Amino acid sequence: MNAAMVNKKWIELQYKIVEEFDVDTPDIQGFLFLIGIQELGQGPKKFSKRQKEELMHIANCKLFSAMGFYELEGLDQDGWPHWKLIKTIPNYTILEQEMIMKSLIIDYFEEMNLNTI
Repeated sequence: MNAAMVNKKWIELQYKIVEEFDVDTPDIQGFLFLIGIQELGQGPKKFSKRQKEELMHIANCKLFSAMGFYELEGLDQDGWPHWKLIKTIPNYTILEQEMIMKSLIIDYFEEMNLNTI
């Protein structure tokens, strides 16, 4: 997917989330939080700052697993997923990182049938 298509789909996805959840327009961090909650599978609830950081880490691992960088090890006693890094992530430029994250987030929502973009 080229950069123009990624940006077009990104804006459509942001709009869809704003409409469905009546929230401010989410940035990448906001999407990571939403994906982390989805992957945790315990529904929305109050999370501590540390738990929010862990949710975003879960989302990063889930997204980068699609590129073969992480593998799910399993769940801990509280039901939180744990991932293992299986291949080093290259040092992407900031712009490359942003495009990759947007593309992975778009793919995630499309694959989870959480969006009709």
